[in-house]
Amino acid sequence: MSAPEPRRLAPLSSLIFASRWLQLPLYLGLIVAQGVYVFLFGKELWHLIHDAPGMGEQQVMLIVLGLIDVVMISNLLVMVIVGGYETFVSRLNLEGHPDQPEWLSHVNASVLKVKLAMAIIGISSIHLLKTFIAAGTLGGLPFCPPELVANAADNIGEARCTALTQQGVLWQTVIHVVFILSAIGIAWTDRIMNGAHPSAREDRLAEH
Repeated sequence: MSAPEPRRLAPLSSLIFASRWLQLPLYLGLIVAQGVYVFLFGKELWHLIHDAPGMGEQQVMLIVLGLIDVVMISNLLVMVIVGGYETFVSRLNLEGHPDQPEWLSHVNASVLKVKLAMAIIGISSIHLLKTFIAAGTLGGLPFCPPELVANAADNIGEARCTALTQQGVLWQTVIHVVFILSAIGIAWTDRIMNGAHPSAREDRLAEH
């Protein structure tokens, strides 16, 4: 038995539906951005290997956290590129492929939204941990002028000034907590909506 032919769309409907391909350059641009992060990862890794003998424990820890941060952002990019393209542009037809990501088999706009929120919380946690480590030097160091901010971040073990303030650390903590509460709200709303859908379907079946 042959498969039924797809219904032809009206010209305006075809134009509107085809407009989703305008997002293709955006996803290709994110692939380029991921390549930039790969370059930054290699650069930081080389810096760690080359300068490790003269580094302190805090400096090594900050660079490693920076590497983890790059990896987590790259994971976020993969979720946006693959999941977003699959959800909003066109199917990738990866069913049965041995390398198909587990989460892609049940991805939709709601699942993608929750996963992105959790990834952003993970990235924010890494940044907050780096800030807490660097905040150990807040005790008696003066605030860095703009031209020394980058050096203060790279040489935290021997810094003569700091790029952090107590108020800045507090606000970063507050923002991180807001991220967590927002992700909980998104997940809870998604759970309520998914729980309501079966009931709605049962009501419609009962009416018939």
